Amino acid sequence: MRRGLVLMLVLLCGALCVRAQFDTQYGQYMFLQPSYNPASVGEGDLMRVYGSHRMDLVGIKDAPMTTIFSFSSPFVIGNTSHGAGVRFMNDRFGLYTNQSLYLEYAYKLRLGKGVLSIGVDLGFLNLSFASDSVDYADGQDDYHQGTDIAVPDGAGGSSEKGASAMGFDMGVGVYYSAPSWWASASYGHLTQPILKLSDRTDHKVSGVMYIAGGYKWQLGNRDWMLLPSAMVMTDFRGWDVNLTMLAQLQKRYRFGLGYRIAGSVNVLVNVDIVNGLQLGYTYELPANGLIRESYGSHELCLSYGFNILKPRHTNKYKSVRYL
Repeated sequence: MRRGLVLMLVLLCGALCVRAQFDTQYGQYMFLQPSYNPASVGEGDLMRVYGSHRMDLVGIKDAPMTTIFSFSSPFVIGNTSHGAGVRFMNDRFGLYTNQSLYLEYAYKLRLGKGVLSIGVDLGFLNLSFASDSVDYADGQDDYHQGTDIAVPDGAGGSSEKGASAMGFDMGVGVYYSAPSWWASASYGHLTQPILKLSDRTDHKVSGVMYIAGGYKWQLGNRDWMLLPSAMVMTDFRGWDVNLTMLAQLQKRYRFGLGYRIAGSVNVLVNVDIVNGLQLGYTYELPANGLIRESYGSHELCLSYGFNILKPRHTNKYKSVRYL
């Protein structure tokens, strides 16, 4: 009976967290804008491929684990500039797995000293539940009968395939990049799809807004810069604010600290290894009671950019993300 009660609580927490877990956290959000804003795809002159892997709350069983792959490229039609890309995400949390695939497009125009981009992404979300992993112990558990609303139909041994559902999704965004600063605003899950795992279990994907920005502050010593940035993420029922301060040395090495009001402190490192190849790592330490249960969260990012619009005789980047 005790095992059943624990299982019920875990499943209920998983079901309640599904809505929030459709949108992962980003420690290196200042380098991963295409993950949450389609308007930033194809920025600058570089075709870019990147991947990131995040392990949340290491040490806690079935804690969230997220992998993202993305490809984006700028292109020109006549006298107009555009960007396009594709993004895939695999997000696992508890017995749930969320997978998504998006096509992204951005229209770009010169405005003042910078570039204003307006973008949209279209794609699909797929949510699945590992029904075959649910164990009712001795089968006499009063808390977990076949009608348990915390478990989609087919769980508990009557189905080996599990439950899954798919929905159409859409997001929009605007992005502005100037020589010394950038600003981003986007809204995801515009369609708010309802993913119906069974006759008694469905999940509504709530819309989520991201607002982010950063600044490049040149110090007296020309080898050093400060790169403050911030990101706000909200579904208008809850808020998460991420504040970050990076120091940059010789336009190649970046390191610093971040703080999330949800209760964690970040240590960030980002390095240009060779021309076009960039490696980033974030360690996030809980600043609340979870510090006793977890070894923290880890995020690893790798990206490579190569020039397709101009001959590669210069190492200048127009984006303040790649300084």
